[in-house]
Amino acid sequence: MWRSEPPTERRFQVHGQQLAALQWQGEGVPILALHGWLDNAASFLPLAGKLPNPMVALDFAGHGHSDHRPPHQATHYVDHVRDVLAVADALGWERFVLMGHSMGAGVACLFAGTFPERVDKLVLIEGLGPPATAGGDAPETLRKAIEQMLTLPGKRKPVYADPEQAVAARLPALGGLEEASARLLCERGLEPVEGGWTWRADARLRLTSSLRLTEEQVEGFVRAIPVPTLLILGDQGLGGDGRFDHRIAWLADVTVGRLPGRHHLHMDDPAPVATEVRKFLDAPEG
Repeated sequence: MWRSEPPTERRFQVHGQQLAALQWQGEGVPILALHGWLDNAASFLPLAGKLPNPMVALDFAGHGHSDHRPPHQATHYVDHVRDVLAVADALGWERFVLMGHSMGAGVACLFAGTFPERVDKLVLIEGLGPPATAGGDAPETLRKAIEQMLTLPGKRKPVYADPEQAVAARLPALGGLEEASARLLCERGLEPVEGGWTWRADARLRLTSSLRLTEEQVEGFVRAIPVPTLLILGDQGLGGDGRFDHRIAWLADVTVGRLPGRHHLHMDDPAPVATEVRKFLDAPEG
């Protein structure tokens, strides 16, 4: 255990909205950490305690304690990239380690390919690039997204009489996670409402994306990443079935760590993940 002090809450004014984050002090190159879809900054609480570096874990827009995007506006995956840039600028970090889990790993790849001069090293956990859609499927995808947007006002989030019910509902997500991990996500991801508790997350996050990148475009971003990259995959997670293997060859300088665990292995069993990360960060470049 490197540190036991709790993180401090941070707030950043970014493009007309407030983004929340958790911040830990430390020594070494700072880490900016990006969580997965429908998770929040608490995703990195278990891992942060086992790393010595200064660290900021961001709540993406519409997640955790961050503001939602403006009403009546579609949410776009790529908009997270400029948010990450704005937060790094607000922190005064010219170069930093960028770490991402799942969706956060996809955003991290887009950022590192677009602004490589800002990234010292890249750490990807259970993700390599964003999801892709074949070009021929784009019209149907857009139609589906718009139809879902039109029906959204008539839908309501689930309300749980007790937070424990929300924890139970969160357990099976994406192959399942430990109860302690689900509890951490729920503690930051729930808000009180009449009749109980519901998710803070923006309901639009569950809609089909209006427009996804094609696999060719994803390849373009990943091939543009020049910095040393660590890819950590769980044998029972999303990477366990080989879905990212063809993208690994696109990275210029990659180390792959395959560990026992499910999709949230950095929460469920953070020690092996931290060992891989520390070894990678301590290794000299070249």
